[in-house]
This record gives sequence, structure tokens and C-alpha cells, in this order.
Amino acid sequence: MTTQDPTPRRVPRAALLGAVIALLLTGTATTAAAEPDTLHGSGYVALGDSYSSGLGAGSYDFGSGECKRSARAYPALWAKAHSPKSFSFTACSGATTEDVRNGQLGPLSRQTGLVTLTAGANDAGFAKVMQNCAVSPDDDSCIERVNESRAFIADVLPDKLGKLYDEIGRRAPAAHVVVLGYPRLYKLNGSCRIGLSERKRTAIDRAEDELNAATVQAAARHRFAFVDANPTFRGHEICSADPHPWLHSLTFPVEESYHPTADGQSRGYLPLLPSRG
Repeated sequence: MTTQDPTPRRVPRAALLGAVIALLLTGTATTAAAEPDTLHGSGYVALGDSYSSGLGAGSYDFGSGECKRSARAYPALWAKAHSPKSFSFTACSGATTEDVRNGQLGPLSRQTGLVTLTAGANDAGFAKVMQNCAVSPDDDSCIERVNESRAFIADVLPDKLGKLYDEIGRRAPAAHVVVLGYPRLYKLNGSCRIGLSERKRTAIDRAEDELNAATVQAAARHRFAFVDANPTFRGHEICSADPHPWLHSLTFPVEESYHPTADGQSRGYLPLLPSRG
């Protein structure tokens, strides 16, 4: 297990962009995660933020409260299809990496065979980015907020991801850990004629690429599998030709805005997980 230096590491912006380019050119993790035999009959623990809890997909578990865990989220769908020995669904809407580390890891053990998660977007303030960009009449304030998130991703997030991944590896040393990326929200130069400007959409997509690149690097250092969500979501982004995109634009309830729909969970994320359990 990799030990992280407590001093935050600055990942140069060029290195992040290089990782993005490598990801796109090599097709890294564009298909389902590997399927180790150790998954058979083992426990499954689903960690993470709203993209893993299923916010935006509906059919929420009343008992999960503000975490908004959905029966249509990819963890619940995978567990229903594969009947793992045990299933713990602790992902929670709004969770940061620290929230996951301090509040979601209880079910992890040496018997855990599969762990999945999405994490990092809330640390980088993407909810505030989208709120700002959706309501600001000009591009500049949106771009400024996006650039603040990009600086956080480069300077601070790698250490936060490292601490979380260290703890997952310590608690579940035998687990196959699958870190899922975030899909780009927008199809650029697409079908949208209203809403955010193309400049705003481009900046947001670029920031998400950099978030994924930082996550790729952190996952690789811990020998965790990273799975890129862009190939499965491609053609189904906001502003794509799909009349029913797999990602919500600004919607009601507002908290579901810019999150995967039920189709995004079942057709975008679920195919990225191991196909047997």
C-alpha cells in the first residue's frame, strides 16, 4: 500500500493535461473493470458521492435521508444482478473525500472483494461551479470559479485522494477497488441553443478532464482500477443529439441538476463494473 506524504503535492497543470491526453489516446479503462476471481462470493462495498449514491435517478431509499441513495444507482443495480455475499451501500450525496474517509468505510474488511467509488468533485467545489455558471450572466465569473477548482485539483486534491485510497487499502487489503471517473457534462458544439455559453461549457468539460486526470494518477499509485465514464456516456451528454440525455441539465428538484439520470446509472455507469461477482 502506498504511503502518502502529509504535505500536499502540487501536480503540474501540464502533467494533468498530459494524463488527459494519454487517457484519450490510449483508451485507458474504456471498458468494464477487470474481473478477478476473488470477487466470487465476496462482499461489495459502494462508497462515494452523489454520482455513486444515485442522486438524479429517483427511487430513493427513504431511510438514506439526504444521502439520496437510489435503487436505480449503479451499486444497487450491480448488487441485485450479482448477489454478492454482502452489500453495503454507504455512498452519500454531497460527500467529500474526507466525508468518505471518516464516515463511509466502516463496512470494509478483509472479506471485502469489491469496492467502487466516485470522489473528488465535491472537494473541488463543482456544485458551486455549476451554480455560479448557471446563474451568472457573463462568462468571466464562471471561468474564474472554474479556474479556482482547477487550481484546487492540481494543488490539493491529489493528497486528499491519496489519504482516502490509503485508508481503503488498509481496511480492505484483498479488495478489487474500482474508481469510476466523471463523464463530461456537455457535448461541445452540440444541439443546445439556450443555456450556458459554449465558452462556459468548454471550461467545465476541461475542468472535469483535469479532475479525471488527477484521479487516474492517484488510483495508479495505489494500484486501483480507474474506469473512464466518457466512452459509455459519449453521445448522451447535455447538448448531444440524444433527445433524452443521460445527464440532467438544470432541472427540478434543483439538487438533481448535472447528475446522471436513471439511464446514466444503468447504461452509463453499470457497464463499467465487473460483469460477474
